[in-house]
Amino acid sequence: SRQVSVEVFCLLCNFIYCCGANTEVLKFGSFQLDSGLKKIIFLIIPGNPGVVGFYRTFMQTLHSRFGYQHPVWAVSHAGHCVPPDSMDMVEDASSPAVGDVFGLNGQIEHKLAFLRKHVPRETSLILIGHSIGCYIILEMMKRDPKLKILKAVMLFPTIERMAQTPQGKVMAPLLCHMRYVAYLPLFLLSLLPGRLQSSLIKLMFSGIHSLDRTVVQPTVGLLSGDCAANAMYMGSQEMKKVLERDNSTIKNNLEKLIFYYGSVDHWCPVQYYLDIKQDFPHGDIRLCEHGFRHAFVLDAGREVAKMVAEWISENLRT
Repeated sequence: SRQVSVEVFCLLCNFIYCCGANTEVLKFGSFQLDSGLKKIIFLIIPGNPGVVGFYRTFMQTLHSRFGYQHPVWAVSHAGHCVPPDSMDMVEDASSPAVGDVFGLNGQIEHKLAFLRKHVPRETSLILIGHSIGCYIILEMMKRDPKLKILKAVMLFPTIERMAQTPQGKVMAPLLCHMRYVAYLPLFLLSLLPGRLQSSLIKLMFSGIHSLDRTVVQPTVGLLSGDCAANAMYMGSQEMKKVLERDNSTIKNNLEKLIFYYGSVDHWCPVQYYLDIKQDFPHGDIRLCEHGFRHAFVLDAGREVAKMVAEWISENLRT
């Protein structure tokens, strides 16, 4: 398939087709994994919007904390990143992308397909999920139990009763019944010059005092109507499909899982932390003590990465 790559130092931004849909892959460290080598790779499964550029500072910090020894990759959700001019949103416009790839189930299969094609089977995985990425990881564990997962870190996990959360009660009606209303203003915003789009995004983020400036340009990309529409479509399915917590998969993989819940998170309230802590008293389930927001990448990517690196280091030593 056609690929477009931009390399900066040890960073590679790669656009590929996976399951017939445009996919962005961000890589720190090894850009290609060779079969036959026993290697550990960190793979980030993003939240929604699934834009890998949001995680750049987080990934760079994680890569450095392990002495640049292990590659750190992030794979976008299908259709959430603006493709380069030489690529379209789907590989073949005459035939639909594989299996509703922009929906929640399709995004899960999309991640499994990415692993099958780009990561040798003997590679040991440290998966890091954020928000709905945590739900996707649990589904990956269930659907392919032979994956060599050393650890799976679940950051601000939206793995149950999403529509019943404070944020879900607001967003579910908008995403499920009114998302089409947003398409026209998004289309109009997409027509603005890039510099003006960046200024609007900076204005929108002006209330975040320690904003990570690297998130501005990836956010501008969301003003592309297709990307935002795909993200909202996936979000509408999250509201309908993320219901009961998958206790069976958690129980079967408990020793591999680390959960980190926010103390001020309207997508997964503290009660959800208390519930899972009660159901799995021996699990590694933590509550944030630093006041990090659900969208931690906006201003705390470096701090969260340092914390995750400490957890993983402890587990790799034992």
